[in-house]
Amino acid sequence: MKASAGLDLFKTPLVLKIAGFTLITLTFFYLGKHWSSNGDQQVLFFSSSPGTSVGVSPNYGKSFNVTALIAQNQTDTVSEPEPTQVPVPPASTSPASDSAAVEQPPPPPAKELDRTFGIIDGDGKMSDDFEVGEVDPEVVENWGNETEIDSGAGEGSRAKVKRFELCPESMREYIPCLDNVEAIKKLKSTEKGERFERHCPEKEKELNCLVPPPKGYRQPLPWPRSRDEVWFSNVPHTRLVDDKGGQNWITKAKDKFRFPGGGTQFIHGADQYLDQISKMVPDIAFGNYTRVVLDVGCGVASFGAYLLSRDVVPLSIAPKDVHENQIQFALERGVPAMVAAFATHRLLYPSQAFEIIHCSRCRINWTRDDGILLLEVNRMMRAGGYFAWAAQPVYKHEQALEEQWEEMLNLTTRLCWELVKKEGYIAIWQKPKNNNCYLSRDEGVSPPLCDQDDDPDKVWYADLKPCITRIPENGYGANVTAWPARLHTPPDRLQSIQMDAYISRKELFKAESKYWSEIISGYVRAWHWKQLKLRNVLDMKAGFGGFAAALIDHGFNSWVMNVVPVSGPNTLPVIYDRGLLGVMHDWCEPFDTYPRTYDLLHASGLFSVERKSVRCNMSTIMLEMDRILRPGGRAYIRDTLDVMEELQEIANAMGWHSALHDTSEGPHASYRILVCDKRLLRS
Repeated sequence: MKASAGLDLFKTPLVLKIAGFTLITLTFFYLGKHWSSNGDQQVLFFSSSPGTSVGVSPNYGKSFNVTALIAQNQTDTVSEPEPTQVPVPPASTSPASDSAAVEQPPPPPAKELDRTFGIIDGDGKMSDDFEVGEVDPEVVENWGNETEIDSGAGEGSRAKVKRFELCPESMREYIPCLDNVEAIKKLKSTEKGERFERHCPEKEKELNCLVPPPKGYRQPLPWPRSRDEVWFSNVPHTRLVDDKGGQNWITKAKDKFRFPGGGTQFIHGADQYLDQISKMVPDIAFGNYTRVVLDVGCGVASFGAYLLSRDVVPLSIAPKDVHENQIQFALERGVPAMVAAFATHRLLYPSQAFEIIHCSRCRINWTRDDGILLLEVNRMMRAGGYFAWAAQPVYKHEQALEEQWEEMLNLTTRLCWELVKKEGYIAIWQKPKNNNCYLSRDEGVSPPLCDQDDDPDKVWYADLKPCITRIPENGYGANVTAWPARLHTPPDRLQSIQMDAYISRKELFKAESKYWSEIISGYVRAWHWKQLKLRNVLDMKAGFGGFAAALIDHGFNSWVMNVVPVSGPNTLPVIYDRGLLGVMHDWCEPFDTYPRTYDLLHASGLFSVERKSVRCNMSTIMLEMDRILRPGGRAYIRDTLDVMEELQEIANAMGWHSALHDTSEGPHASYRILVCDKRLLRS
């Protein structure tokens, strides 16, 4: 009877439910234990917003030491924890970027714009506090005679790539388009400075090796210390010390060069000289009206170096002449500079770019050929801007010099420039703000006004023109906002850019600024950009200059050279109206700067455009990037997925340490980021 009752108890619904639940629990426990012990580790990525999904790393199914991977920045799967893109991407400024943008998923709703991304820490919590590949610039890497490297291992690895060799030591300061001896020897004439202009090597003679640093090369001193001293071993040349030491330009002290801050016309220091200019013409207002200045024949760039402390961004230019290392010294000091010459072609800067153009003993005959070189100054100078000339004809009373002064006065009068002040060594003229003076000149006065259809912003291999560039009747270029408001004020000349725009250009301008501000925020958080010693920066495809503006907004103590490729719309006028620097360039040709110029190279959407143009291969551009990037510097390449494999192979063949990363859109987006570190190579 009792036994029968016990059997009935086990048939009751409650007992059956308990037994079933126990069986299910044991089953899941067994399966979970089996799956967790099969050796396949995963990295999971979460969104902090409620209701968002969990994504599995594309490396699921592979065995990794996750801690080591994160520390060494060798994984391809760390999602970039940057903010989501704004609804209107800046890629609209370039035709190729438009096509890439179509492949991307639609933008998220507005409520998701503030979400953040990270990785799961040891406690199962989301964290964005992790380091990605901190560079040790002191790391020296042997670069022997091997001819091939293996870009990968195992199934799915990439093919072997031929390793680029180191160039001879004699090429350590090689600038391809300015050091083409064969082409220079073939010039019919050099009397107008033709030998200082661009003469690029033919395709079969292009750079195909890695330009080595000088022996003893060291990591450049950080700004602002670099303003006053640099390592001798990085620019091992003493000619300027011998020639200009008595003029307070430069001295050598043990293992460093020191810069007292003087110049030929301001031996008592650039600061005192700038104070004098400010007192002569108070309307110059450094850091307010005057933001962008061109210093012609700059020496070691002390004039520009001291302008930086007045919230002015200078561009120092000089040819690679008998004082061939002056631009190299400027760049080593951390002062914006380029190799350029007034000769027979327009300089690669737009019309109305500079509020002041300065020449202190720059050794240029401004009155030759009826003033054609001063006409080029006039083209680049903003309407209402100033030309400051410090030279012997201004203050000396020798007959020959007095004749030169009279010639200069005659020419500037015909250009409708007003001599606003002459004091001591300096004379300052002001350009008119409109065309009224030009139109009221007597008939037949030279130089004439340029034709109405002349494009003053067409500068790539454009000949100098013996005419006065017209000032736009609508006032475009003259009516810029004072600094710093002009950085984010859409300028009038935005409307004159030749580009396809389906929405307001002002909205495109603002969208680009917002886009790059959020991207830089992600870089600061994920890759600790604030800890990097970024001073000299190059944006290889600058658009409206949003990347450079974002660096300023985030407080980086750096300057950016914004390159506008010839393959896209000419946005240089907008860049200068914002108070930034820029230059026109074709990346199928070498850049006019010394090796080891930049700490950071940034290229967004560049390679996909150049690949479609089929004008040059990607290794040509990458080798040029290696030439101008400093050892210990970084390159960030943001582009479509279809170019990344080839770029990474080339980077590895150049000895760069590279890692491919997803953007915030995840592993299925059409864009990736290739982060490269350049190491100091030795044979």
